[in-house]
Amino acid sequence: MNAKNPSVSRTVMTEIVLPNDTNNLHNLFGGQLLSWMDRCAAIAAHRHCRRTVVTASVNNVSFNEAIPQGAIVTLESKVSRAFSTSMEVWVDVFMEDQRGSGKQTKCNEAIYTFVAVDDLGRPIPIPPIEPETEEEQRRYDGALRRRQLALILAGKMKPAEAHELRALFLPQEDAK
Repeated sequence: MNAKNPSVSRTVMTEIVLPNDTNNLHNLFGGQLLSWMDRCAAIAAHRHCRRTVVTASVNNVSFNEAIPQGAIVTLESKVSRAFSTSMEVWVDVFMEDQRGSGKQTKCNEAIYTFVAVDDLGRPIPIPPIEPETEEEQRRYDGALRRRQLALILAGKMKPAEAHELRALFLPQEDAK
């Protein structure tokens, strides 16, 4: 299977925060943002493998800044790393300055894991990723550590088997 660049999976969605999307402080509901991020990430995952994909986990969500009613929100997602049947997808969320320049400011982000499945819902192989930019390479490198940590927390991997994580915390031990 030929490797693909993250740019192949790039997905951009734009939404406007309407009154029914907000809480009693007139800010976007976190659950609504999660829904938008999940859809954006699912499209990126599909574009990478061109197969049916399912959300396996939401690994990290950072609600760094409230998004007010009326805001224009742009979500951008790309596959950051592909494993045998699963892939990590990074979602960046931007809010547009409506009263001046129209400049977009990053306000939130999330990392999702998707699995490609066949018609019976069984995992299937997917193409690897070849990062192109510095940011893509940084996210690609970090994906293996995040995956190992998730597997340890789920009880599917022993800490001693997580070589990437061990190298971070015990670099001199690896030299032995």
